[in-house]
Amino acid sequence: MFDIGFAELLLIGVVGLLVVGPEQLPGAVRTTLAWVNRFRRSFDQIRTEVRRELHNDEVMQKLKAESREFEKQVKETTSSLEREVHGLGNEVNSVNEVLESTARSVADPDTEADRSAQAHETQPPAEQDKKRSSPT
Repeated sequence: MFDIGFAELLLIGVVGLLVVGPEQLPGAVRTTLAWVNRFRRSFDQIRTEVRRELHNDEVMQKLKAESREFEKQVKETTSSLEREVHGLGNEVNSVNEVLESTARSVADPDTEADRSAQAHETQPPAEQDKKRSSPT
């Protein structure tokens, strides 16, 4: 942390001894070391908290990105399913129409005969005469 050698520590000790005195020097050293340790602990706690917050930010960014991707996949799947259901609905409607027309023709066969008779009646008389005169 600090680049202090043995000579510098010895100089600080001698100055401290002269300024504080020999009786109060051990208490002053303990108090100074206690403050230095508190400062270190506070600094370490702040550093740990900052690292934790940075890690949480990274995790939150990853979670947000994954949730956007998951939401996109869900929307794509939903739209695909809606298209499939719509297509199946169209097929069911067409099958229902065919079944209804078949059911009508089976339920009322006289109507079909009437329709064909009406088609013959709407033909011009010359064509009707040709059909009557032609051997079948």
